[in-house]
Amino acid sequence: MAHTPNQAPTLARKPHLHVYFEGQVVEAAQALIPVTTQAFNYGTAVFEGIRAYVSDAGVLNVFRLEDHLKRLENSARLLQLDNLPDRAEMKAILVDLLRHNQASTDSYIRPLAYKKALLPGVGFGVKLSGVSSGLVINTLPMGAYMPASGVRCAISTWRRIPDVSLPARAKITGSYANSALAMESAQRQGFDDALMLNVHGNLAESTTSNVFVVKDGCLITPPLSAHILEGITRDTVMTLARAELGLKVIERDISFSELFSVDECFLAGTGVEIVPVTQIDHYSIQAGQVGNITAKVRDLYLKTVRGQVPQYAHWLSPVIH
Repeated sequence: MAHTPNQAPTLARKPHLHVYFEGQVVEAAQALIPVTTQAFNYGTAVFEGIRAYVSDAGVLNVFRLEDHLKRLENSARLLQLDNLPDRAEMKAILVDLLRHNQASTDSYIRPLAYKKALLPGVGFGVKLSGVSSGLVINTLPMGAYMPASGVRCAISTWRRIPDVSLPARAKITGSYANSALAMESAQRQGFDDALMLNVHGNLAESTTSNVFVVKDGCLITPPLSAHILEGITRDTVMTLARAELGLKVIERDISFSELFSVDECFLAGTGVEIVPVTQIDHYSIQAGQVGNITAKVRDLYLKTVRGQVPQYAHWLSPVIH
């Protein structure tokens, strides 16, 4: 019997009305780029996906903003995206945009730095130097969109692009064609997402998130050398698991065949948050139920992002209206 992908919760999302575009806040409909824009033609842009959560006190807090902006800077440096606001200014712009949009619910923020146009005297073609840079930031309401009951993942035949071909640590827009191909293939087979192997045949990531497995009570995740994104949610999970749950956390290679003997598995990313994996290809995990350690990690993560774990209050940047 054919399976259909799990349906995520359907949420009404009325887009925020304003974006930051080329140095000013404008109505979203006015934020337009020419069809000749270099990033549009060649995928030469970098971005961040950032979440903001409403606390029990009703305050909207951006989660780990400093870390996201640091990673954006590193990604921009790789593509020689120059003349961007410094970190303090970027933070102020982003928080001010949320205020301008009167954001009062859980929200998603996407800053995107991109290559604009060839400078005068620069020859035609794809390049990094001699090209001007631009910045746009948009925000929108966003709650949880992945099912808490878990997802089913195929192991993709599409391999993760190796770091020596396209830097895995940078969130480069063009690299996401790799993820789109893997996701399309998985969903056409009736799965919800795909686990992607690297060129060495070991686990890398899912299409848009890092992966953790549980074996014998230990939390295991691929190392950065496995051609993966240095995920901020990944770091959050490892920190919380060690310090608050007392778990042993191991970063090591996970082979293809080992995936069929894990006790638990979950995905971790800013967008998906923490989502259990209940099946990998034909292999059913925990009889299709959410594992105990996965449930504990997910619960602790969701409490942390909402400011319910005081020792991690430094991860929260409040948006004061």
